[in-house]
Amino acid sequence: MGKLFLVPTPIGNLEDMTFRAIKVLKEVDLILAEDTRNSGKLLKHFEIMTQMHSHHMHNEHKTVENLVKRMQAGETIALISDAGTPAISDPGFLLTRACVENGVVVECLPGATAFVPALVNSGLPNDKFVFEGFLPDKKGRQTRFLVLAEETRTMIFYVSPHKLNKTLAEFIQYFGNDRRVSVSRELSKLHEETVRGTAEEVLKHFEAKPAKGEIVVCVAGKSLK
Repeated sequence: MGKLFLVPTPIGNLEDMTFRAIKVLKEVDLILAEDTRNSGKLLKHFEIMTQMHSHHMHNEHKTVENLVKRMQAGETIALISDAGTPAISDPGFLLTRACVENGVVVECLPGATAFVPALVNSGLPNDKFVFEGFLPDKKGRQTRFLVLAEETRTMIFYVSPHKLNKTLAEFIQYFGNDRRVSVSRELSKLHEETVRGTAEEVLKHFEAKPAKGEIVVCVAGKSLK
């Protein structure tokens, strides 16, 4: 019986790659990558010569069964995403579930994921939190906001740059203009920035200075007082 390794990759700074992650990627029989062109640069940097196949949201339904059979036959496979930990708003869940259901051992290495540093440096309560990932674009978006308006835990969202101001305006609409917000962008990269304040203050900041790069937004939960 083979094994599936879920291997986190840096979200920006290559120095965040762990020694163990490099060792595993060098030793497995196959690496599954969300984008082989992007991951090829990472593997080249760390002199990893392992064979690599594409595994993304558009083909994962078709490839899972065959991959499980290969691991059942003894192959070891590592799954990586473009950045961060696989299956966190990235492909990985379907293959992991199939392995669990078919008795294939799954091992997830600890490592980089964007929402953890964003939450920790937000200054918002982090003893209890809820990870929302990307909000629905259209269908179900308003319904989701109405539910989240009653959420008392800190909420974490992934937001694309061109939707940030719209999303902040929606926070004001559904949560109030004084709800505390922390926006972290380009974490671990050269232009890393975290902007904290009320939803209204943070929106004004990014209206004056449009955001670029990868963004994580943390929002305080509803006060019970």
